Parts: sequence; C-alpha cells; structure tokens
Amino acid sequence: MPNSVIYNLTISIDYSVHNDWLQWMIAKHIPDVMNTGFFLDYRLSKILAEEEGGVSYSIMYTAKDMAALNTYQAMHAPALQKEHSDRYAGKFAAFRTLLEVVDNG
Repeated sequence: MPNSVIYNLTISIDYSVHNDWLQWMIAKHIPDVMNTGFFLDYRLSKILAEEEGGVSYSIMYTAKDMAALNTYQAMHAPALQKEHSDRYAGKFAAFRTLLEVVDNG
C-alpha cells in the first residue's frame, strides 16, 4: 500500500489581516479544501518564532496517496489558491512542501 502524503503549506500573514485571515481559514478555506474529499485530515499550527510584520502558520493536509494529491492539485487547488490570493493580495508569503509519511505512531 502506498504511503500517505502530507501537503504542507507554510504561510506568513501580515499582522494587519492576521485575525481576519485566521478566522477565514478555519471557517471557510480549510473546510473548502477538506470538502474536496482528497484529504483524510489536517492540522493547523502556529509557528513559534518571532517575525517582523507577520505571524507564520503551517497547514498540513494528509492525502491517502500521491494520486489523490495530484487529482486535488489539478481539479481544485488553482481556484482555492486564487480565492486566497485575491482576498489577501500583498499581505502574505507562502510556500508548499510535500512529505511522504514513512512511519506513523
């Protein structure tokens, strides 16, 4: 059986929109991502580091396998990312990382 894959988004959000962004992520964006049906679970974590101008978070979505992630990225990611980018243009920096789960305890 293929190993699950973690799709990790690391984002730094400007202090000026932080509270709105966090509420929007929890109430709208993350549920929209989860409702695509391609992820098993997610974890939203605040990164504990001092930053000038913003707060950083990691959002980790667990996909059953790489095929599920690839389908999500082709079918849903562009529209969901555009919605985020349009809403918070110029107020965030983000990068994505893919992780293969080797062992889970």
